[in-house]
Amino acid sequence: MTSQTGGNRTGATLHDRLNALLQGPGPLDKRALLATLDAEVAAREIRAYKAGWNDALAERRR
Repeated sequence: MTSQTGGNRTGATLHDRLNALLQGPGPLDKRALLATLDAEVAAREIRAYKAGWNDALAERRR
């Protein structure tokens, strides 16, 4: 399956990303849309989790 649009826009909110996917060119493939959103949410959660650990480790070192 391919995503509806190419790439991940760093800094865009999930609302912005969803809007871009829904307004994108071509027919809307619901399964591809769901897969794209799932991957992006997972990636954001992983970044947030890592950032939390990095903050905790930095605090611990102080």
